[in-house]
Amino acid sequence: MKMKLLFAASLFLCMNAAVQAQGGPGMPRMSVPERVKMVMDKLADFKLDKEKTALTDSAFTVYYKEQEKAMEDMRASGQFDRDKMMETRKKLTDERDDKLKKIFTAEQFKKWKEEIEPSMRPQRPGGGGGGNNQ
Repeated sequence: MKMKLLFAASLFLCMNAAVQAQGGPGMPRMSVPERVKMVMDKLADFKLDKEKTALTDSAFTVYYKEQEKAMEDMRASGQFDRDKMMETRKKLTDERDDKLKKIFTAEQFKKWKEEIEPSMRPQRPGGGGGGNNQ
């Protein structure tokens, strides 16, 4: 009886770990307002006035909403085309950057592109095998 209970518990833990690794229910995505707040917090050093803060907030809100919509559209169609998604992301990023260039000074925009934006990208865990790494 103890063995069956131990086996069931082990099986549950393994299945839970597999779901977590897949980014399942245990790893919710941040909402658009949460993502915008995170960006705005990182831009605090820019000391933007109210008007520029509102324009920047709007640019990121539109960017993240459009990004989510594109992902949902692909999921709904049942077809995930990585190249098409990358193309859509690039288009959305270019549109966002065009707006930011009008809001930020040249120095602020350079800092955004070189320091802040790279820090916003999700980091993949290092190590681990897999793939064709030899």
